[in-house]
Amino acid sequence: MSHMFVPGPVDVDQDVLEAQTKPMIPHRSAEFETIFRGTEAKLKKVFLTENRVFQPPSSGTGMQEAGIRNLVQKDVLSCVNGAFAERWYQVAVTNGKQADRLEAEWGDIISPDKLADALKAKNYEAVTIVHNETSTGVENPIKELAAVVHEVSPDTLILIDAVSSLAGAKIETDAWGLDFVLTSSQKALALPPGMSFAAVTDRCLERAEKVENRGWYFDLLRMEKHRIKNSTAMTPSMSLIWALDVELDKILAEGLENRFARHQAMAERVQTWAVEHGMEPLAPQGYRSKTVSTIKNLRGVDIAALNEFLLTKGMRLSNGYGDLKNKTFRIAHMGETKMHHVDELLEAFEAFMEKM
Repeated sequence: MSHMFVPGPVDVDQDVLEAQTKPMIPHRSAEFETIFRGTEAKLKKVFLTENRVFQPPSSGTGMQEAGIRNLVQKDVLSCVNGAFAERWYQVAVTNGKQADRLEAEWGDIISPDKLADALKAKNYEAVTIVHNETSTGVENPIKELAAVVHEVSPDTLILIDAVSSLAGAKIETDAWGLDFVLTSSQKALALPPGMSFAAVTDRCLERAEKVENRGWYFDLLRMEKHRIKNSTAMTPSMSLIWALDVELDKILAEGLENRFARHQAMAERVQTWAVEHGMEPLAPQGYRSKTVSTIKNLRGVDIAALNEFLLTKGMRLSNGYGDLKNKTFRIAHMGETKMHHVDELLEAFEAFMEKM
């Protein structure tokens, strides 16, 4: 059985894949609406929210755009410390917003103190933060960052990209006062690519009413109008909804706390192993991702050759992203990956290094 250790798309369990083979039905039917209502109810538990959760047929980047188009008329502060935070900044710029950057080095966190300073210097309608930066393996301290926003600039909406962490790390959407939390299907939710999900507060919808040119496809008010009828404005990803329903049952049966603990244990296993073998995580201690470990390639491993070797054993991992290519490599441990899978990968990695 092959197993991928890349940070998405991840492996999908057979029963979840097979759920997609269910026959099509009209998406305006009572039968579909019942399932769609059910998946939203289950998603609320995973998001730890009492608010609505949208289920549009788009990638996570689409929901980055939805957040920008609906919740910002002009001024947004983009926290940038990795590739996907940079993408959200670019989404803002290409949608004509006045986007300012609060930057940290790739591998560092967004500092609560620096965020406070930026919010004191200028009034922003929203701030965008990536919770788990897939390129660097850094987990930003969202609880502390959100507390800063609430204290310094309470009218500023808090937009969170949780694409590679939701369902693998605990994100207390309501308790931390997060306004807009988005994720994708193909990461820790262990589904095929093609859907995104977003927990959205009433405060967001009230803001959206005042924002011009929200577009059509990503208009949150249009999404809400259809959500309350248990449908979507556009044709939903029906086969993925069937798969989602099955996967959410698996997640809730495992138990969220158990799932979070499993991801934490796998992360600690990989990161400890790296140090023991003359390498180290890029992210600082205390801010290391629970779903993907970005490791400094201090041993000069040929990542392409490593993957050729791993593929003979039905495994693969990821090279570093962008400027970090070959300087780092990434081992994802998310979704339905279990500790025995991680052990098998690390054993194979050691066998490869013995031949170096």
